[in-house]
Amino acid sequence: MTALPLAEIRSFLETHAHPMERAFLSRPFAELLPELGALRAEVKRRGFWAPHLPRAFGGLGLPLPAFGEVSAVLGESPIGHYLFGCNAPDIGNEELLLAHGSDEQRERWLAPLARGEIRSCFAMTEPEFAGSNPVHMGTTAVRDGESYVISGHKWFTSSADGAAFTIVMAVTAPDAPAHQRASQIIVPMDAPGLEFVRNIPVMGEGGSDYASHAELRFVDVRVPVSNRIGPEGQGFALAQERLGPGRIHHCMRWLGISERAFRLMVQRAATRELSPREPLGQQQVVQHWIAECRAEMDAARLLVLDVAHRIERDGAHAARDGISLIKFHVAGVLQRVLDRAIQVHGALGMTDDTPLAYWFRHERGARIYDGPDEVHKSAVARRILEAAGMPRGTRRRG
Repeated sequence: MTALPLAEIRSFLETHAHPMERAFLSRPFAELLPELGALRAEVKRRGFWAPHLPRAFGGLGLPLPAFGEVSAVLGESPIGHYLFGCNAPDIGNEELLLAHGSDEQRERWLAPLARGEIRSCFAMTEPEFAGSNPVHMGTTAVRDGESYVISGHKWFTSSADGAAFTIVMAVTAPDAPAHQRASQIIVPMDAPGLEFVRNIPVMGEGGSDYASHAELRFVDVRVPVSNRIGPEGQGFALAQERLGPGRIHHCMRWLGISERAFRLMVQRAATRELSPREPLGQQQVVQHWIAECRAEMDAARLLVLDVAHRIERDGAHAARDGISLIKFHVAGVLQRVLDRAIQVHGALGMTDDTPLAYWFRHERGARIYDGPDEVHKSAVARRILEAAGMPRGTRRRG
């Protein structure tokens, strides 16, 4: 395989994305769309667009481990993935439609999404139910002839502001076994009855357009049954299938964020003087932080890439323990690196003069979304204990 153009991608980010970050942090995202669109066109011209998609859809066709390497570089800028056409939640929806969409769905929704002409979102989490239990939800899709009538309440539907469509997880068979009750259904964002309630402030920042998380209400929203992705009742299975590669995307992006934060921390420690000719980096505690961050990031990177290779070779189910391990481990590494970087920057780290505070606000959720750390730790530990003879279903009491 041709060597990945990681140096060229990083150079592009440093030349074009990094200078835009101050505007990204201080202005509504929609105001930046013309300039961002021009940069996306340049990415396409250079042949770097959509590295995760097959060449038939205008992408580079990279296997999962190789895309992970690219994702880590793109993660070094908060607009990196957007510029290269592999931003969440679009990337997950593209992979879902590619694997399970009908020909009609691919033509109408996947093709323009892959070209970057529209955006999408994924509506699953509900404020009334614990997000850590993905089969416990209240949104329903009731069959009425050749239509579904969808009613429910969703939130943290990332990037819904300005999206063309959402993929909704809704209960279609309430009496079925728990993991066969829900289906995934495409709903245009302009469908009658779909109410955009608000962009939810995250630690005080509501965001806008792509950089936002919305609350939505579905009030008797009617869509054709043909908008369902895959068989009825397979929503949970499709979500699980999407989860493995998506976890690699997230974790490598987190490591890219960590890498950029680390470089900023090192530069600050090397040049900031506590007094004349006494740089901050001479403090032993700062030296320890730098060494610990480097070790943790390097170890986490190897773990994620190992899991990516296992998914590629054996499938997501076989790699499920590794998928859980990287989720909580890399999220913890990210939080520690960001916290140390902010501490080294002092008051500057609390401002938006660097991307550190933005990442600290928005990536604290890394330990919550896609299942909180505690759920993944318990799942892995239970399987290890059961392999050692502990009866299945044993629960701690008290």
